[in-house]
Amino acid sequence: MSTPVRILLVEDNPGDARLVRELLKEDSAFPYELIHVETFARAADALGQGPADVVLLDFSLPDGQGVRLLQNVADVDPNVPIIIFTGLDDEKVGLEAVREGAQDYLVKGQIDGRLLIRTIRYAVERKRMQIEREKLFAELQDLFRQVKTLRGLLPMCAWCKKIRDDEGEWVALETYIVEHSNADVSHGICPECAAKVHSRVVAK
Repeated sequence: MSTPVRILLVEDNPGDARLVRELLKEDSAFPYELIHVETFARAADALGQGPADVVLLDFSLPDGQGVRLLQNVADVDPNVPIIIFTGLDDEKVGLEAVREGAQDYLVKGQIDGRLLIRTIRYAVERKRMQIEREKLFAELQDLFRQVKTLRGLLPMCAWCKKIRDDEGEWVALETYIVEHSNADVSHGICPECAAKVHSRVVAK
């Protein structure tokens, strides 16, 4: 990551926030910009002013906690990766957060700078890949919908190869394709037709 990673830390405990700042300084090669807020409301305001690359979220805040808090942050920005901070040495809490959309979780008091930075890097990359997969899936669905518009029985003139459209008008095949899909039509000549044209020219 050559550009600074914009980190939004949502933590109401000053001591824990100060610790995160110190841990991030342990790797001088890791560029980052840290924004610290103490409540969900302020986190929502910060995300509204500009996107963050990752959110470090305390799982218990004065104005929200648990899975509902996680969902509230995701509602504000569905594309931002979220790493949960929990003070409970309970793997079930972290796993529940991951099942509900968090990229990862960290237990307070059990992390160092190397682990924190590595978790941030992985969370950002996993979220990026997830977004790309979702985009590709949406594009494939759109493509399938386009293909479906050209399925079924198409009335075609046996002589001129025109297609009768939905309004009963006879239109060129390429016109029908363009109007019923996002495809563009380019014109060329196949080898068989090229050979026929060539033979006719030579015969003349």
